[in-house]
Amino acid sequence: MYCDECKIRPATVHLTQIINGQMIQMHLCEQCAAKKGASVFNSADTGFSIPNLLGTLFSNVYNVQGISSPAVSSVSCPNCGMDFERIRQTGKLGCSECYFTFERELEPTLRRVHGNSQHIGKVPRRGGGKVMLKKKIEELKNRLQRAVAREEYEKAAEIRDEIKRLEKEME
Repeated sequence: MYCDECKIRPATVHLTQIINGQMIQMHLCEQCAAKKGASVFNSADTGFSIPNLLGTLFSNVYNVQGISSPAVSSVSCPNCGMDFERIRQTGKLGCSECYFTFERELEPTLRRVHGNSQHIGKVPRRGGGKVMLKKKIEELKNRLQRAVAREEYEKAAEIRDEIKRLEKEME
């Protein structure tokens, strides 16, 4: 299949948009897709843009946590200078340090989007058994501490026994 724009190079970028119930497909080569660039992902016809989508995910963080806007916007990332108001507007973080600087503001959104705010990553199929066991033991130790804190000693004993069994299995 050739590019819909230049009709010379093979199409490697395939876009599908659904506007008012009608599907529009574009098949572009890398060069034509790069030329179209932002217009493909920020179409005036649809009003859709990736930065706007990401920005709206952060827009309700003040309401969720009861944070006042001035307090948050006065803080800026010490590494890149980005403030949270700009993150809300653009939907983009300035650098990796922004995750630490704005951890309190970002966590509810990350939990809502990903189901967790901590990156777990993939575990290799071969040889990943020990990694999975270590994670399971760590999780059980956390559950054990919570059970003891709530004075659920029978449940804590069950969790302790499970930890011991898994530790033996790991050896």
